[in-house]
Amino acid sequence: MAETLISPGVLSRENDQSQITARPIQAGAALIGPTVLGRVGIPTLVTTYSQYLATFGSTFLSGSDEYSFLTSDAAFNYFQNAGTSLLVTRVASGSFTPATSSLVAAQTGSLGNAFTLETLGQGIVMNNTLPAETVGGVLPSGSSDNIRWEITNPNISRGVFSLIIRQGNDTNNAKSVVESFTNVSLDPKASNYIARIVGDTTTNLIGAGTSDPYLQESGSFPNASRYVRVKSVTLKTPDYFNNNGVANNAYTSSIPVAQTGSFGAATGDIVTINGVQNFNENINNINTQGVIGSNYTDAINLLANKDDYQYNIISTPGLIYANATHKTQLDTLISNTENRGDAIVVMDLENYGSTVTAIGAKAATLDTSYAAAYWPWLQITDSNSGQLVWVPASTVIPGVYAYTDSVAESWFAPAGINRGGLGTVRQAERKLTQANRDSLYIDKVNPIASFPGKGIVVFGQKTLQTQASALDRVNVRRLLITLKGFISQISDNLVFEQNSAATRNTFLSQVNPYLESVQQRQGLYSFKVVMDDSNNTADVIDRNELIGAIYLQPTKTAEFIYLDFNILPTGATFPV
Repeated sequence: MAETLISPGVLSRENDQSQITARPIQAGAALIGPTVLGRVGIPTLVTTYSQYLATFGSTFLSGSDEYSFLTSDAAFNYFQNAGTSLLVTRVASGSFTPATSSLVAAQTGSLGNAFTLETLGQGIVMNNTLPAETVGGVLPSGSSDNIRWEITNPNISRGVFSLIIRQGNDTNNAKSVVESFTNVSLDPKASNYIARIVGDTTTNLIGAGTSDPYLQESGSFPNASRYVRVKSVTLKTPDYFNNNGVANNAYTSSIPVAQTGSFGAATGDIVTINGVQNFNENINNINTQGVIGSNYTDAINLLANKDDYQYNIISTPGLIYANATHKTQLDTLISNTENRGDAIVVMDLENYGSTVTAIGAKAATLDTSYAAAYWPWLQITDSNSGQLVWVPASTVIPGVYAYTDSVAESWFAPAGINRGGLGTVRQAERKLTQANRDSLYIDKVNPIASFPGKGIVVFGQKTLQTQASALDRVNVRRLLITLKGFISQISDNLVFEQNSAATRNTFLSQVNPYLESVQQRQGLYSFKVVMDDSNNTADVIDRNELIGAIYLQPTKTAEFIYLDFNILPTGATFPV
């Protein structure tokens, strides 16, 4: 069709300015570990520490799951250092069976009981407890760390009632209500139907124990409650209300009666702890294998799918590579991360009380640019109890990465006085000498150093790659992660487009300006992108391929600074 009119008429022309530009990958971290609340094995995004506490509960130092305080403190340190988003996956020991209420009793009538509730958390543990408090793996119904339900305000004429969730050890005279749902109905057609108001969704892990697990959600209504879901409604009446909107007789006889109840026995959260639970003095005596099981593997494999879960840092505080059981988990995590190609693992090599030599020997068994190790252990103030606790470095290092992203760019080193300061750390397990730091750095381990007047500082940024190259540095690996993420998003929009010069120009028109901006922001010395007839020959096109060659010269960090002070005689000429 002609682009201009020759004779009078109307020509419709389109100018599409709505093209969506790919966005860079947002800074974020993933965290796997035990918590006191939350659904096991369900990766959940939180954006503040308050939201973390509301979803996964506060930390604790002893009792249920070993090292549970590490997860909470890792989340605290991440958000304390300007972290913006955290993907948390809860693991626990034992079976993962939620606790269920007995059938909620109804008014006297032929239809019997009305509905059942199920806890969203595994078991009925809603907070910290000590193993001695448990019976058969669950808390007693009267524990403060449990919840119970109550039916109040039944209104027979309107066919409604209220459901409240209470703390397990409160009294009828002094109720501690954690949630309430008023004027709910058992009529599935009503807008206030109990399942619609409370929620009835559950999520199951399919393929547990395999290399390819996935989540499958079932239910009709999203969960509004943080504690329970409606598991079933047993009432089956054809017509709940007459034409005037008044509950019929059959229905009125099935309105729940005012009553209080607890949840039945279920297992899944309480672990018998072996070893001394004095984290300040005897941390090396703790049996760290108490919570390690297939659920760690399931969580790690679940997060392997970058189409479902996006992050660029991942840590598992409490998994120690020197432990054979943990090694298997971490090897899987590293392999999955390499396959994703868009994240870096922050990991720990040895337990508290280890030596520089042992750390180096353990690092020598690893060879990957997608993981980095830090040492020694650090003492921090527990975010909930206020107690001083020793933690592996992976508990606080993701916060350093987050801080670097907030004040600079992902391709700046998360280390040094300017960005590597550990303000939340009270002391390091060992004050490293220059010789210690030299030895660790040779062995690909990043030292955490103490400097008078400057505090405790991350003083290294090596990956665990053995071969000397640009990718043996964290800043370069994170640069590549950022660039690949952005350019991959652009490329996704071109799949199934015509393999033509126009498509190649679309790619180049977006990639070149982006790389120029990275260069201006000190991420690259230089770059070149080739996507033309030279690498997209007729044979390549016939194979339905489109090839782009991206050449990068990443910026390097000034890690070794030599200052030559030259003393010259009076009158000497300075070198040009």
